[in-house]
Amino acid sequence: MKLTILGGGGFRVPLVYGALLTDRAEGRVTEVVLHDLDDSRLHAVARVLAEQAAGVSDAPTVTATTDLDEALRGADFVFSAIRVGGLQGRADDERVALAEGVLGQETVGAGGIAYGLRTVPVATDIARRVARLAPDAWVINFTNPAGLVTEAMSRHLGDRVIGICDSPVGLGRRIARVLGANPQDAWIDYVGLNHLGWVRGLHIAGRDELPRLLADADLLGSFEEGKLFGVDWLQSLGAIPNEYLHYYYFNREAVRAYQQAEKTRGAFLADQQSRFYEEMRDPDAAALTAWDRTRAEREATYMAENRETAGAGERDADDLSGGYEKVALALMRAIARDERTTLILNVRNQSTLSVLDGDAVIEVPCLVDANGAHPVAVAPLPDHATGLVCAVKAVEREVLAAAGSGSRTTAVKAFALHPLVDSVNVARRLVEGYTAVHPGLGYLK
Repeated sequence: MKLTILGGGGFRVPLVYGALLTDRAEGRVTEVVLHDLDDSRLHAVARVLAEQAAGVSDAPTVTATTDLDEALRGADFVFSAIRVGGLQGRADDERVALAEGVLGQETVGAGGIAYGLRTVPVATDIARRVARLAPDAWVINFTNPAGLVTEAMSRHLGDRVIGICDSPVGLGRRIARVLGANPQDAWIDYVGLNHLGWVRGLHIAGRDELPRLLADADLLGSFEEGKLFGVDWLQSLGAIPNEYLHYYYFNREAVRAYQQAEKTRGAFLADQQSRFYEEMRDPDAAALTAWDRTRAEREATYMAENRETAGAGERDADDLSGGYEKVALALMRAIARDERTTLILNVRNQSTLSVLDGDAVIEVPCLVDANGAHPVAVAPLPDHATGLVCAVKAVEREVLAAAGSGSRTTAVKAFALHPLVDSVNVARRLVEGYTAVHPGLGYLK
């Protein structure tokens, strides 16, 4: 099978390739094509992959190209992990938002909207090309904002595009672990949008063990989300929220922490990864060693400002291993080999959540087989969650409309309607600020 990775010069590509190296079964990926607009980044990542594959006799072959059409032709799977505007674009998103006193995080609030406005036109073009050049391919989307981008691509690819995220996987793993259960044996009742979901139950051998966790303050406060949100708040909710909901529940504190930080997350990553890619210019540098060192620092500093605000301390060592590459591999296995499994994915709603229409992309447990991902029926959301989900989905729809029409007025509407942007005037200034720093937003008139 041929796997094409868009954003193939991206820093996390070796995680995906490393997962492929562990797959020894028939029908596995045998060819990997890396596509990126930056040739030097492509070759830097290809060096890391070559060192990963050393000594593996049947490792998937790796080729690199800056020609998108060439990369897509004949692909069985397309993994999309592009970053329109690069990490400097992310840093600019954060800076413009924080200057207005609102959140600039890359998937939440003003920063997520700006990133979406830059990314949707590019993702839509990719979807059209896949439909033309590789109509039988399955697209696995990790490009952020993952739910929004998956929905944009689904308008051209239908259910052959599936969004993935490692946040729900990590959350379910942590809850199972603190309950003394094997995550593989747990059914996780999780529902929402990407980076806006809640675990409402964790079933082991048919029994929901989440009430036991919620009733035990010591146990509840012993893991990442308990430290981040606080025991009392989780008990009030009667659920465990995705870590990104910290930006909603503690928004003022998060904004203040980001404003006071020496660097924003985007600026930190831009500097960090620039050093890695610069190091790769040395032909004698140990590529895999340099990548491992940089990755460890990246993971350890994830959501550092939020944890500092909450007094949550350092991340647990068990939470530093990521996980999205495992979701991607499990998804590919299930489709390619009809190895039926259950995964939390971003897919079209169909009739899963009655408050949203059938085309809205949501994040829920899905049964996956050779025919794709099928969302599992879930209980309705409580009112507080329904309100947030509907509000943010309405914003996503305005982003899609603005990207499709080029309407500056609609872009302002998208910002103004977001729960974390509290003023139409702020929304107008955000659009002014973002169009000034991002040439890619020049289409807004």
